[in-house]
Amino acid sequence: MNNKNADATLRLIEIMDTLREQCPWDREQTFESLRNNTIEETYELVDAITDRNMEGIKEELGDLLLHVVFYSKLGAEAGAFNYADVANGVCDKLIYRHPHVYGNIHADTPEEVKHNWEALKLRKKNRKSGTLGGVPRSLPALVKAFRIGEKAASVGFDWEKKEDVWAKVREEVAEVDTEIAAKNHDLLEGEFGDLLFALVNACRLYGIDPEAALERTNKKFISRFNGMEQAAVEAGKTLGDLTLDEMEALWQAQKKH
Repeated sequence: MNNKNADATLRLIEIMDTLREQCPWDREQTFESLRNNTIEETYELVDAITDRNMEGIKEELGDLLLHVVFYSKLGAEAGAFNYADVANGVCDKLIYRHPHVYGNIHADTPEEVKHNWEALKLRKKNRKSGTLGGVPRSLPALVKAFRIGEKAASVGFDWEKKEDVWAKVREEVAEVDTEIAAKNHDLLEGEFGDLLFALVNACRLYGIDPEAALERTNKKFISRFNGMEQAAVEAGKTLGDLTLDEMEALWQAQKKH
């Protein structure tokens, strides 16, 4: 680490020490009270990354770094761990999981690196947790489904050819249709879940991030829907005043933009 980075890190740690001693709000914070703020900051970073806002990414990374330092301070006060323990822990983990850099293992492609990484993670963790034990329970369901698929594939539980996944998707669509016809809401929920899980696995097999793909569609829909509303306003109406056919005409016009 160069002096500039070291000085900035030390400055942040010292400011955290001061705030913990002198600021009434900072003094009363706990791991539990910070948890939701940390989740919010993470999503704000995701928004900045999605928008490719480099200034925003820098700011949100700073906010997340503050949380790392804050949690480390709380850990030190509890006599459990400190910032050095956190930093050294991740350094040791990185060295252990990169034997192709720090050891004598060969990995010439990103895929080989990822396979070795997952194998080393499983070997290091408690065997009782199993292959899927490292998937955080609190992950959003879409992200969790993707990680579950990755973990299962890392031990060979996957389709032999990526094209084979579509047979599973069609199977799940048929089961959704069956429960719709049977009007069984509880089973229908389960079948929709199975269908979504199959589609997430299809994304994984084709190298698509399902979260990014869905967010792309969300942004596209919002833009077009807002355009529809604006067009209706310019015509002296609201969307509620229009027939479905009239709204469809506005929608098709927006798709051409």
